[in-house]
Parts: sequence; C-alpha cells; structure tokens
Amino acid sequence: MRVKICGITNLDDAIQAIKAGADALGFVFYTESPRYITPTNAKKIMDKLPPFIGRVGLFVNEGIDTIDTISKYCNLTMSQIHNDIDEEILDMIECQTLPVIRAKKAEDILLFSDRYRLVDVYCEEYGGSGKRLNLEWFKGVDCSKIILAGGLNPENLHELKAYNFYAVDVSSGVERIKGRKDYDKVSRFIQNAKSL
Repeated sequence: MRVKICGITNLDDAIQAIKAGADALGFVFYTESPRYITPTNAKKIMDKLPPFIGRVGLFVNEGIDTIDTISKYCNLTMSQIHNDIDEEILDMIECQTLPVIRAKKAEDILLFSDRYRLVDVYCEEYGGSGKRLNLEWFKGVDCSKIILAGGLNPENLHELKAYNFYAVDVSSGVERIKGRKDYDKVSRFIQNAKSL
C-alpha cells in the first residue's frame, strides 16, 4: 500500500518521512490551515527532495489559474483539489489532479469512480481533523482507486486490511503538534501500512 504524509511544513519532516518509506508528501496551500506553507517555502523543501517522491499540493476553493501557477512553480506531481468540482474542471487543470470527496453518506464515496480519488470524512474545516469515516461504507466497493484519509494512525491501520485501498493519507495522526511530525509515529504508520 502506498502512503502519503500530508501537512509537511519543514525539510526535516520531509526527509524523515521519505527515509521511513513515504511514497508522497503533501503540502497545504490553504491559508486557513495550521499546516499552511507558502509556495516559496514549499519549493525550497521540494528542491532538496530525492527523485521519485510524489509532491502533492493541496488546494481549497482555488481558481484554475492559481492552481496551475503554483503547480508549475513548485513542479508538483499532483494537485489535490478540495473544491466543489466536476470532471470538466478537473480536466482543465494542467497538473494531474486528485479530486477529494468529503463524504457525508455512503453514496458519496462512489463519486469520480473512474478516477483515482481521495476520500475523507466531511467536516467543516478542511484536512487534518482526525475524524474517521465509517468503514462499513466500503464493503463491496472497488477501493483500488481510493486513497483513504481521515482519522488514521499507526494503531488503527490494521482495520483496513480487507478493503484493498490504493493508498492511505495521514496528517494529524502522525503529529507531535499541528504542523510538526512525530518521527516515531510516521515510521510506525508507514511500516504498518506497507505490511497490509
């Protein structure tokens, strides 16, 4: 299983996550988030990363031009889109996109079913809430294109074994404080995810 460590705000956290086996790192370009990072600071970190690591930018209610500009500037491999969007808008964005479904009910997880998508629990704020989705919703669903987020931590990953998710995404579940990672939690999270 692939692992994305989201909410990276500094180079040390980025390097530690990569050493622990992270496949991708997430950078939050949403000013209201405690994990917000400016494109300039994100680029400084990304320029020091080894090759073949996914660099994902998280955007909330941003216009296509802003997403394209930051994606090019930071040389993102993917843009994670937290907007009310449709297929047409996703196709207009130049960078590869990952739509985010903030699921309120079981039917929501079937949106964008032909695409890889990130499924998180609905909450008023965006990202890193620590709230969990009801895993019962995924019974009988093809999860091979779903990146699961929301309330995951090293201790509860074993509950995902039966579902064949493409990847997991974590932020608050591996933090010491908001915006700073706990290296032991990061390491255990990745190790547990990769053993599923």
